[in-house]
Amino acid sequence: MPDTPKQTQNKPANVLAFDFGTRHIGMAVGQTLTATARPLTVLHAKDGQPNWAELLRHIDDWQPGQLIVGLPLNIDGKESEFCRRARKFARRLASRSACKVLMFDERLSTREAKRAASSSRANRNYRESPVDALAACLILQSWLQQPEFAVSP
Repeated sequence: MPDTPKQTQNKPANVLAFDFGTRHIGMAVGQTLTATARPLTVLHAKDGQPNWAELLRHIDDWQPGQLIVGLPLNIDGKESEFCRRARKFARRLASRSACKVLMFDERLSTREAKRAASSSRANRNYRESPVDALAACLILQSWLQQPEFAVSP
């Protein structure tokens, strides 16, 4: 069962969030005490598989108390095939990192990240400058505001 907001406030910790994708996996870092988040990096992936050694180095560096993976639900709230792949990534992340992993609804996070990025920079080529870390940041900010809505992979 996920921590409630009151429990989260009593145990300040770093949190890492992931925006899963088949070519890029965005990462963000946040802090439960301040309820703030920022984009961290974009990991390259091949068919959804990241360089696990690189990903685990980030976990070792940040020592998070929690990992959050975006759950890409359809607009109507139903799960798609991509949800199955994101859940599989979350389960692999849990087994490789030994950290508690939860998933959080990420509907429209990539669209919002692209909107935010396009208003702040001239380069709108998302293949060259992916917005996945910003999308992970949006997922994390949403979880920090409402952790009770997180679900297990």
